[in-house]
Amino acid sequence: MTLLEGQNAPDFSLLNEKGEMVHLADFKGKNVILYFYPKDMTPGCTTEACDFRDKFEDFSHLNAVVLGVSPDNASKHTKFIDKHGLPFSLLVDEDHAIAEAYDVWVLKKMYGREYMGIERSTFLIDAEGKLVKAWRKVRVKNHIEEVYAYLAEQEAKQ
Repeated sequence: MTLLEGQNAPDFSLLNEKGEMVHLADFKGKNVILYFYPKDMTPGCTTEACDFRDKFEDFSHLNAVVLGVSPDNASKHTKFIDKHGLPFSLLVDEDHAIAEAYDVWVLKKMYGREYMGIERSTFLIDAEGKLVKAWRKVRVKNHIEEVYAYLAEQEAKQ
């Protein structure tokens, strides 16, 4: 089932890097930027995380929180956060249940090999829990600016 803009975003309850349970409902009243990425400490994922880090204050001024999700465990997330000074939580989706709910656990191909993995994607969820915008098959370069511009435009309309 494809997730469509305007629908309620799939709820989740995932552990963060500190072992705390995080629920989408915890952020009611705030915009949530939920981004899925394949793996901690890889070049593209590091660039994307650092881009979100560098724009974190700007997103905060737009009543938004940033949450990253990958299949990595809490220990790897903690190392990733510490190494790069990330000011937001990374959520553990080891069984990829939430990735499946958001339709980003897909068949991938690399060097002639097929495997299941995360399709880099970002979802903007509004203060009421509705999916406002989905960016799929994300290219890291300029992505954060695109997300920020879209969110700023939405906030200006309100």
